Amino acid sequence: MLNIDQLAYANRLRYVHPVEKFIFSIVTMGLCLAFTSIHLYAAVVVLMGFGVLALARIPWQVYLRLMLLPVGFLFIGVLTVIISVGGTGYDWIYRWDLGPLSLGIRHTDLVLGLNIFGKALAAVSCLYFLSLTTPMVEMISVLKRLRVPALFIELMGLVYRFIFVLMETAQKIHTSQSSRCGYATLAISYRSTSQLISSLFAKSFQRSAMLFTALTARGYTGDLQVLEPEFNYSKRNIGMIVLIELGLLFTALMFGGSVL
Repeated sequence: MLNIDQLAYANRLRYVHPVEKFIFSIVTMGLCLAFTSIHLYAAVVVLMGFGVLALARIPWQVYLRLMLLPVGFLFIGVLTVIISVGGTGYDWIYRWDLGPLSLGIRHTDLVLGLNIFGKALAAVSCLYFLSLTTPMVEMISVLKRLRVPALFIELMGLVYRFIFVLMETAQKIHTSQSSRCGYATLAISYRSTSQLISSLFAKSFQRSAMLFTALTARGYTGDLQVLEPEFNYSKRNIGMIVLIELGLLFTALMFGGSVL
């Protein structure tokens, strides 16, 4: 089981109604995507961090590692926005002259890059809050309540299941190769990695066929039925969600946030 999946089943917000957590995360993420406001992005990141660390009691080391994962990709992507090539007439903050052209950072591009970075990071923090506090089975239950097409839900469940199948199969193959000195040198490591990938594809295809046969033998007709725990809506939680979302909306408007 993935570490993030274990935390979803063993956190302090585990028995909060999944619909409440889903609405809170999605509406907050919608505000981040709809408004352009650094203050809003900062407020969302802090709010979601408080929810994950203080309320759900997720270890801060785990949450920090998860938050650092997208930062590298965002940084590289934002660099392509911030650094521009142009003439000498631009509003450069800093530039390097390369003959008739200049390479540097303009004020407008810097603001745009920071907004993109903040928007993406705030949206990711919303998704982390949902995934760290809500198991996948309950997310699927919420999607069923929202009348999401059954085909999409079943594909989502099967893909999630096969994440674990792939990880387990890859780990077994890697252990077998390591016991035979399959990673003793760099050249052998490359060869072993290529063999691992090809074997992983073949074995995963075989496992998927076995899984489909097992499901068919148990009466599978395109809809997986699972037991779902019962939850009760909390008027207090709903009221807090409304107040928080109104506060975030006020923050976006108060500090000059523009729509899109």
